[in-house]
Amino acid sequence: MSENNEWKIVLVDDEEGIRKVTGIALTDLGYHVETAENGEVGIERCRQFAPHIVITDVKMPGIDGLQLLEMLKQDQPDIEVIVMTAFGDIETAIRAIQQDASDFITKPVNEKALLLALGRAKNRYSSKKQVKEYTRMLETGWSSATKTLLKNFTFQEQIINSAINGIIASGINGKIRIFNPSAGQMLGYDKDDVAGKKRLKDLFANGEEERLQDALDSELYGGVNRINLMEALMRDRDAVDVPVQISASVLFDEGEKNGLLICIRDLRELQRIERKMADQEKILHQDKMMSLGKLAASVVHEINNPLSGILNYLRLMAKGLEKATFEKREKFAKYLDISMNETDRVSRIVSNLLTFSRKSAISYEAVNVKDLIGRCALLSQHKLELQNILLHVDVEPDIPDIRADANQIQQCVINLLFNAMDAVQSNGEVGLSASFDRSKERVLIHVKDTGAGIPEQDLPYIFEPFFTTKDEGYGVGLGLSTVYGIMETHGGAVRVENTSKSGTHFVLEFNTLATG
Repeated sequence: MSENNEWKIVLVDDEEGIRKVTGIALTDLGYHVETAENGEVGIERCRQFAPHIVITDVKMPGIDGLQLLEMLKQDQPDIEVIVMTAFGDIETAIRAIQQDASDFITKPVNEKALLLALGRAKNRYSSKKQVKEYTRMLETGWSSATKTLLKNFTFQEQIINSAINGIIASGINGKIRIFNPSAGQMLGYDKDDVAGKKRLKDLFANGEEERLQDALDSELYGGVNRINLMEALMRDRDAVDVPVQISASVLFDEGEKNGLLICIRDLRELQRIERKMADQEKILHQDKMMSLGKLAASVVHEINNPLSGILNYLRLMAKGLEKATFEKREKFAKYLDISMNETDRVSRIVSNLLTFSRKSAISYEAVNVKDLIGRCALLSQHKLELQNILLHVDVEPDIPDIRADANQIQQCVINLLFNAMDAVQSNGEVGLSASFDRSKERVLIHVKDTGAGIPEQDLPYIFEPFFTTKDEGYGVGLGLSTVYGIMETHGGAVRVENTSKSGTHFVLEFNTLATG
């Protein structure tokens, strides 16, 4: 590529492999390339080599990429700097752009993204060189008004070209006049392929430009001739639909419509995250329904016993009323007291079961740990009795409240209790306790069992979805992965401390209401 022969590049990265591979790629494209293993050497190379462009990693020992960018802009402001960031490190990329970096690319470096970034850097370098020439002309006698006009134009161009969102402007005939680098990256076009050549309708999916115009003519999105955050479908260079969020405004010149300015935000990543969250919610609900099935089977027996007692006492009282022997009021009072107590117990069991089964939006609020432990113990009580398992409950006094969704945390504890019951089978013991680590300001909930423990080779996989050591038909491996996911969203943690032959010990860690 002969057009690149005049361009010199310094590549700065502390990873030798990246320096070699990227350096070879740039050399094959025709660039003159020098490499440096750290920021200090990079500065020296720039002084010796006088490059047009510097490509630097952000995270390096010693002088990092942002510090190198700042020093170069002070020492050699004409150099264009492209920063390489880790995937998803958008905050660092924004800081780099604010410090006048020409662009950023993410690791691992994609050749297409690299070429696009180099093209932008060269355009910026050439534009700034032209501006310098104009400035010299201004300094030889142009008016101060012309100087101000040129400076404003240059500043506005920098804003447009550096914007994270795509910016597109068209004339009254629909032909595109402005097409910034972010729009190009989003839709796969170079500016030269669009500006002055394509019309606005060429970048939208079928029927979308008409929908855009209808929105501008209405007041649905902020008023006539304006659009504030409307979702639409654009079409990239490969004719693939791209979901975007649009804000737009009609341009006027002396009261007459003169064009349209559009700001676009790519929604693909946001929609991917939304799909992931929806999938996670489905898994959580599936796990809850499995736990609910286990609870319901044991609760049916637990409810049946008090109901039978209530029914028997009421029949005795009915017979007493038939014989009209009201002298037995004390016995009647005793029967009524037993019936009310048993009815209250049934009510609490059903209420807890309904609360657990209800599908509701996540709601973070103050949760009393003692009450939470009590509800979990009550719901699990009959299953423990059926398996002849002894439950030890121990809650330290004065444990502070945690900030959590009570329903989801109850699901975590019950999952761990069920796993503990499965581990000890029968004639074993399960411990459910809560404590407060004052040094770390963390509330801890412990679930221990006296089972066989978890084999060491299985430990790295126990929190993965669908991993299970249970026999077929006894579990699908969602329990611990669900616990892990819930604790992550709560800013807490779940860990296993002891998996010896004496049993397994799981710990849930929470922030307190004050620190959460």
